[in-house]
Amino acid sequence: MVKSFQGVRMAEPKKAPIPQILVKEYMSTNLITFKPDDSIDQVMEIFTKRKISGAPVIDASGALVGIISEVDCLKEIIKGKYTNTPKFPAKVSEHMSTDVLTLSPDLSIFDAASQFLQHKIRRFPVMKDGRLLGQISLSDVIRAFPTLKHTTW
Repeated sequence: MVKSFQGVRMAEPKKAPIPQILVKEYMSTNLITFKPDDSIDQVMEIFTKRKISGAPVIDASGALVGIISEVDCLKEIIKGKYTNTPKFPAKVSEHMSTDVLTLSPDLSIFDAASQFLQHKIRRFPVMKDGRLLGQISLSDVIRAFPTLKHTTW
């Protein structure tokens, strides 16, 4: 009969959790937003001046109701060319995307990158408890990766 004695074991020190890089650290919070009744003319002017390509659309109560993008504005431009109209008076509500996907501010930047790949869109509104907190774009996610260290990778 063989008896085994392992002696006193030292408890392995618990490793500190690896800090995650979260969406809230890279999202934009100083947002330009539009209302459903704004005109496409206004949107294109602001896109050009502010050098942005899309923005959330909120109603009078501040609730997110859609996203308007340069691609949405193109629809009105093409319509204007067809009808020979140099102005674009259509309302944001006529062209905005209403099926809006959102992200949580507490989502890791890696999970956000995965969402960008899966859905092939350029921006996500960031929501918490039904409230618009900010927006994260594909370029925000790309900007995060050079700052990663081996401990956060």
